[in-house]
Amino acid sequence: MPLVNLLKTAVQNRATIKNKFYALVTYQNVIGTKFNNSKRLYSTRSTVIQLLNNIGSKREVQQYLKYFTSVSQQQFAVIKVGGAIITQQLPQLASCLAFLYHLGLYPIVLHGTGPQINEILENEGIEPDYIDGIRITDPKTMGVVRKCFLEQNLKLVTALEKMGVKARPITGGVFNAHYLDKDKYKLVGQIDSINKNPIEASIQAGALPILTSLAETDSGQLLNVNADIAAGMVAKEFKPLKIVYLNEKGGIINGNTNEKISTINLDEEYDNLLKESWVKYGTKLKIKEIRDLLMHLPRSSSVAIINVDDLQKELFTDTGAGTLIRRGYKLTCYNDLSKVNIKLLKNKLIDKVDDIDEYIKTLIPGTFQLYADEPMEVLAIVKKSIDNDNNGISKLDKLIVSKSGWLNNVTDNIFKLLEKDFPNLYWIISETDENMSYFFGKSQGSYTKPGEVLFWYGINDLNNVTNLINKFVDNKNNNQSNNNSGVFNSKNQIRKFHSSKINFGSKKVALIGARGYTGQNLISLLNNHKDLDIGYVSSRELCGKDLIGYKKQSIKYSNLSFDDLKRIEKDGEIDMWIMALPNKVCKPFVEAIEEVNGKGKIIDLGADFRFDKSGKWIYGLPELKGRENIIIANKISNPGCYATCAQLSIAPMKEFINLNSRPNIFGVSGYSGAGTKPSNKNDPKFLKDNMIPYSLTDHIHEREVGFHIGNPVSFMPHVGSWFQGIAMTVNIPLKENHGLTNEKVNEIYNEFYKGEKLIKILGNDIPLVHDISGKHGCSIGGFKISEEGDRLVVVGCIDNLLKGASTQCLQNMNLALGYDEFEGIPEF
Repeated sequence: MPLVNLLKTAVQNRATIKNKFYALVTYQNVIGTKFNNSKRLYSTRSTVIQLLNNIGSKREVQQYLKYFTSVSQQQFAVIKVGGAIITQQLPQLASCLAFLYHLGLYPIVLHGTGPQINEILENEGIEPDYIDGIRITDPKTMGVVRKCFLEQNLKLVTALEKMGVKARPITGGVFNAHYLDKDKYKLVGQIDSINKNPIEASIQAGALPILTSLAETDSGQLLNVNADIAAGMVAKEFKPLKIVYLNEKGGIINGNTNEKISTINLDEEYDNLLKESWVKYGTKLKIKEIRDLLMHLPRSSSVAIINVDDLQKELFTDTGAGTLIRRGYKLTCYNDLSKVNIKLLKNKLIDKVDDIDEYIKTLIPGTFQLYADEPMEVLAIVKKSIDNDNNGISKLDKLIVSKSGWLNNVTDNIFKLLEKDFPNLYWIISETDENMSYFFGKSQGSYTKPGEVLFWYGINDLNNVTNLINKFVDNKNNNQSNNNSGVFNSKNQIRKFHSSKINFGSKKVALIGARGYTGQNLISLLNNHKDLDIGYVSSRELCGKDLIGYKKQSIKYSNLSFDDLKRIEKDGEIDMWIMALPNKVCKPFVEAIEEVNGKGKIIDLGADFRFDKSGKWIYGLPELKGRENIIIANKISNPGCYATCAQLSIAPMKEFINLNSRPNIFGVSGYSGAGTKPSNKNDPKFLKDNMIPYSLTDHIHEREVGFHIGNPVSFMPHVGSWFQGIAMTVNIPLKENHGLTNEKVNEIYNEFYKGEKLIKILGNDIPLVHDISGKHGCSIGGFKISEEGDRLVVVGCIDNLLKGASTQCLQNMNLALGYDEFEGIPEF
C-alpha cells in the first residue's frame, strides 16, 4: 500500500514527505482509488497533509499503521454522536468523518437527537417526561422523535456529501426490539438483535453508514432506544478497535483535580476508581456500562470519550486528547522469580542483555522488584540499592515496552507503581530513544553524555546527584578532579529541585527587537538570572547605543541582518532567540534561523504563531498547557497579556460553561499595553479622567482565548489612565443544574491551581490593579453567581508587562533550557 510506505518514510523525515507530497500522484493506488478526478486529487492531498500534521512522532506513525493495516473497514470504529454536536459542531464533525473516509476507513456512525426533541416538545408546550433517566415516549412524542431523527440524519448526510463523502442514511431496519416496559415507558424498546446487512451493504458500496437508534418490533412498531445503548450493541456485534463517544467535556474529568483523565486501564484501575468520591451518578454508570461493553470485546478494543475537535487526534496519535478506556491487564509486582513465566521473561530479554541466563542469576530474591502485566507488554525490573555507593538510590535496570504498551499508556501505570514503591530512582536510556520526551516528563533531572542520558527523580541532595553523575560518566573518584567541568564547585551552579529539569552551565539568549516595554522588563529579569546571559540585542533604531540596565557586561545594541542571524546560529552562539517584534514581522527572522538547522530555540512574544496547528510551535502557558511539551519544545509562542488573564480566569469553569452562550470579557489595561509609539491610547494627558474603548469586536486576543479554551468568547478591551496592569471582569454563562455555589467555585479554583506559584485565588475578594502592578503573577477572585444561577462573574488581574509577557517568557525559557521554571522570577 503506497500510502503506508510513504508514512513509514515519514517516520524518518516528516517534513520531507510533506514538501514532496506531489510524488504521491505518481502512484496509481492510494487509499483505494486512482487519481482520476481533480476534486478527489485535491481532497486526497488535503487528507494526507492533514494526517501528517496530526502525526508528530515515530510512535504515532506506528500507531496509525497498526490501526490502518490490522482491521477490516467496518471494524475500525463505532462512533456515537450526541444530538447537540450535530446542532453545534456539524462542520467539525463532518470534517473529521471526511478525513477518515478519504483514508479508506469507514466508521459506523450512530447519532442521537435528544436536545432537538426537547426543543420541539417545549415549543409545543409539552414538558419532556423521564423515569429513571429514560424518556417516556407516548405516540405524540414518538412522532417528534421520528421527525427529529430523520431531520438530523439528513443534515449530517448532506454535510458529508458536500465534502465529497459518500454517505448512506440508515434510519431503520437495523435494531429489532421488544417493549422495555410498555405501561411504564410507552414506546421505548430494548434491543434483541441487530441486522448487520444494511450496515455491511453501505460499507461495501463505499459509503459511510449513518444510523439512528430507532428500533422496530417484529410487527413493525417503531420503538425509541437510548443512543448510547444502541451504539454499544453495534459495537458488540462488529467488535471494532475503537468505540468513540463524542461529548462536550471531551473526556472524563477527575473530580478532585479537575483534570481530564487520559487513560483508564480497567483491569488495573476499575475497583479503585469506583471508590473515588467523585465517581458517582452518571459517571459511575458510564464507567460500568463501558466495562460491560469491553468485557464482550477483544482486549484490543477500547472506548474513547472525546470532543469532536479531537477525533482524529485520538484515533491517530497518543496526545491524550480525550479519555481512552481499555481493559488492559492488571499489573503484578514480583520480588522472586518463582511465580514468573521464565520462558516469556527470557523472550522479552533476548535483545536486551548479552547473556540471559547470567542476568537472571543476578535476580536474587529481595534484591529486585519486577513489574509486568500478564503478556509482559510492559516489563520493568528495579535493582534495589544494597550498598552505599548509590546512597540508597535504586536503579530501574530494565524497562521493556511493546508498541502496544506505549500506545495504550500502560507505561504510565508502571511508573505510578514505581513512584509509590521507590521514593528515589534513576535509569539510563539511549540518546536516540524515540520516547525521550516521555522520560523527561517522568524525571526530576537528567544528565547527557555521548550516546546515553541519565534520568532520576526524588534525589534532593546535590552531593547525591554529583555522585550519581560521576558514576554515570565512569569517574570512580567522586571528588572533583582536573577532568571534571567544575560545575559542582560553584555555589552559583546549585539548582533548586523542582519538577522541571536540572541543567548545569550558563546559556546565552538574543533579543530581536527589544526596545519596547516588554523587552526592557525581560532585560531586567535576565540581569538577575544566574545562568542566562544576553549575547545580542538587536534594534534598528537603537543600533550602536549601550544597553541600559544590564549589569553583567557591557552590551551595545546591534542591527542584525538575516545573514547575521544565520551566521550566529550556525556557529552555535545562541541557545534561545527571543522575538520581541510587532505582529506579522517575525516569520522571516524565524525562517533565517531555521535555515541553518542549528541548536537555538525560539520564543515569539508576538501573535504570529499562537494559532499554529502544525505542531511545530508550543503555546507557552505552563499553568494550563502543561510543562512537559514546553520542556522539549524548539519553538514557543508566548501568549498575549489579555489572553493569559482571560484563560486563567475561565479555565477552571470550562466544564460548566453553557455552550449556547459565550463568556463575555471586559478588560482594561494600563497604557503601557498600547506600546511606545505615540497615540491617544498611551498619552497620559489624554487619558487623565478618561478611558478609551478600542477594537470592540474581533480583537486578536478574543480569537486567541477562544482558540485555546475551545469555546468562543466576546472581548471588549479598554485603555485606562495607569501605566501597567490589567483589570478583567469575566461573565461566564452556566449550564442548568450546575450545582455551584460561591463557596464551591472558590474550592474549584483553589484545587485547580493548587501548587501554582504565580496564581493567587482570592475567593470573594476582588483583585485590584494597584495590588498586581509590578508583580509577577495573576490574581483571580470576586466570585459571584447570579441569583438566577445562570452566570458566574470572575475578576482577574495581571501585570501586562510581567506575567502577561516577560515573566511568562522567562518561565518558558527556563523550562525549555533545562532550568527551574521560576529561576530569576521574584516570589509572587
